[in-house]
Amino acid sequence: MSLNSGRPRASWFRLGQETTLERTRELCRSRKAALPTPSWQCRAHVRSSLHSRKPPRSWLVSLARSSLLSVLQHSIKTGSLAIHDVDGSIHRFGRRNKSQSNDITLRVTNDEFWIRVVVSSDLGFSEAYIYGDVEISDLNGVMELYLDNAEMISSLPSALARLSATFSALSSAFFGQSKARALANVVVSYDQSNELFKAFLSREMMYSCALWGPEEGGVEGDGDGGRDAEKHEETECDLEQAQMRKIHYVLRKAKVGYGSRVLEVGSGWGALAIVAARDYGCTVHSLTLSVEQKKLAEERIREAGVEDRVVVHLMDYRDVLSKPEWAGWFDAFVSVEMVEHVGAKYYNTYFKVMDYALKDKDSTAVISCSTFPESRYSEYQAEDFMRRYMWPNSCLPSATTLVNAAQAGTQGRLMLEGVENHAAHYPRTLRTWSSRFAANVHRELLPFASGEAYAAFERKWRYFFAYAEVGFLKGWITCHMLCFKRN
Repeated sequence: MSLNSGRPRASWFRLGQETTLERTRELCRSRKAALPTPSWQCRAHVRSSLHSRKPPRSWLVSLARSSLLSVLQHSIKTGSLAIHDVDGSIHRFGRRNKSQSNDITLRVTNDEFWIRVVVSSDLGFSEAYIYGDVEISDLNGVMELYLDNAEMISSLPSALARLSATFSALSSAFFGQSKARALANVVVSYDQSNELFKAFLSREMMYSCALWGPEEGGVEGDGDGGRDAEKHEETECDLEQAQMRKIHYVLRKAKVGYGSRVLEVGSGWGALAIVAARDYGCTVHSLTLSVEQKKLAEERIREAGVEDRVVVHLMDYRDVLSKPEWAGWFDAFVSVEMVEHVGAKYYNTYFKVMDYALKDKDSTAVISCSTFPESRYSEYQAEDFMRRYMWPNSCLPSATTLVNAAQAGTQGRLMLEGVENHAAHYPRTLRTWSSRFAANVHRELLPFASGEAYAAFERKWRYFFAYAEVGFLKGWITCHMLCFKRN
């Protein structure tokens, strides 16, 4: 029987209350006792009393809080952490490092923080920050603290968290990146305002790792690389120079020249295609699933005067196999930080497309992507902050996984020429993006309905820059470039 059937619940409760009160009145009259004050007369007093003291914690919050505090007590061995709770209590863990000038401080503003972290671990922690349940004194510092103690913290005793992570990993692995799902994912992660990306990327709008040279002071030229490097006098053009170096580096590795036909998988906003056509005389066919990226890329291609040599296709890379005119037609295949969106189920297919499109002789392929070290790679990757909020259902490969998939997908028809790790270049790239984001992104730039929504959006990006920077600095994530050749 539904509790909401018949008389509304509030009316039913008050009817029972009034009946009980009448009986109490009669009893008081018979004993000449003072009559009780009707509840609706003292309601204001009750409200005042309730607001004057904090309500007790629910058993779930108390359980989550005690569980997390217990884990932290036994887990923080490197660095120090202080948690200021909503009830005024302070909990301290670990011991301060020589390099750590202050405690990393978390100020809990909402008890939901405890439940989020225990149920969803690092994803829950990121959500607690994004939605304002916790304030963090030093984002980079807390990321480093987590990675320095990750092995111990991973013992978080939550069957529900493990179940949730397992379900997320299995669903992505078994269902893979279907075409519909791939489109939905790219809409979430990239089909945002182009104005947002213009605000913090370089003029070329490369949303990938730059290559920092001596002219920009190298990977620590901003003086914030965690070592005692002499600070390079930064200029506003440093990022532009480093990204242009990356574009030329990829094209030289691909050995393209005048008249070369290039298939680019992952257009971005057209930067590499424009340089290939303008500076190298190539003809480029570039593939994207983003309507917004295609629109802006085509505008930029027209402005560069290379629209006769660059075509941007709104097209899934797998559909290349259904274009017979492209079979064995391209001299080079390039793909910059797109493989992360392919998914383990389709790695072989990705290389099959490469094999299908490239000429039978003297053709090349260059791909770069963020990767996991071999020890951390798994086909079943649980949902974390990046996979929930930045690149939905993405899957970072390992370098060996890609090499093996290339062998299988091309049936050995491509020779691996080289593997490079550019991870050292990513932290400065992320720091520069973060600085530009802070300086140039504001609420008026984006059509947010409320200040609260914009604040959450801003915290999400702030968290992303710190999360990724520390991940690359600590070797938690790597960034590989693989070069192939067909003789």
